[in-house]
Amino acid sequence: SGDPEGLRIVEKANWIGQGLAFPRPLLGEVRKRVELQRTGVYVLWGPSDKSQLPRVYIGEGNPVLPRLEQHARYKNFWTHAIVFASKDQNLNKAHVQYLEARLVQLASEAKRAELDNGNLPQPPTLSEADAADAEAFLRDMLLCLPIMGVTFFEKASAVPVLGEQVLYLESTRGTITIKARGFESSGGFIVLTGSEAFKDEVPSIPKHLQGLRESLVNAGVLKDEGEIYRLTQSYSFNSPSTAAGVLLGRSVNGLTQWKDKSGRTLKQIRDEQLSTGTIEETH
Repeated sequence: SGDPEGLRIVEKANWIGQGLAFPRPLLGEVRKRVELQRTGVYVLWGPSDKSQLPRVYIGEGNPVLPRLEQHARYKNFWTHAIVFASKDQNLNKAHVQYLEARLVQLASEAKRAELDNGNLPQPPTLSEADAADAEAFLRDMLLCLPIMGVTFFEKASAVPVLGEQVLYLESTRGTITIKARGFESSGGFIVLTGSEAFKDEVPSIPKHLQGLRESLVNAGVLKDEGEIYRLTQSYSFNSPSTAAGVLLGRSVNGLTQWKDKSGRTLKQIRDEQLSTGTIEETH
């Protein structure tokens, strides 16, 4: 339609699947499409009223449309949806139940969203061939979802790739010192497992940082270890400043807080890369 926020149709070469991504106000228009009369799996998301993390619901339908209409009446939080079905209608009820269970599992492990699903569905028992087909369909879905801005299922990488330099943050407050490691990636700034964070916050901490820290504590990403918090898994933040702010419990400039082993700040590293046109290897 020419509207970048309108209906988007997602396809991939040599893939039997097809996705429809759309904002909630377009449901009345999208409901006329034949794809919603097929068996499929869907993801609904929107802001949470209890957390700084987005709220997400994952479901399946045979067909999908009645489930979406039901959620339009009874679930108020979602603002966007994406539906995946098979173009040749090869997905059956067991396949989409399997996909639903796997997506819920991945979102639960990634901890990048607040799950609206009341419980974790168990995948149905499939033949070895059907399970392999469902996993292949899932892999292609997971390739398509980030293009739509859906990153709820991606667990942050714990290993930097070539060109992603490990950086360090160290800070002392009173008698407590915290240390953290992280790196810039195409998906955000990743803070590595085992990194530490202060438990206390300065009175002037911005509400979004305070809320994000609380959400990560509730999700089990930040674990209480007495005097400090510790990251239980590598976690992706939207910027170096957000990552540093969560660890330090205050608003900071991440470009000056994160440094390499030589003491160069992230800002200095970026400036040098721009002036030389080179990217250093990870060390």
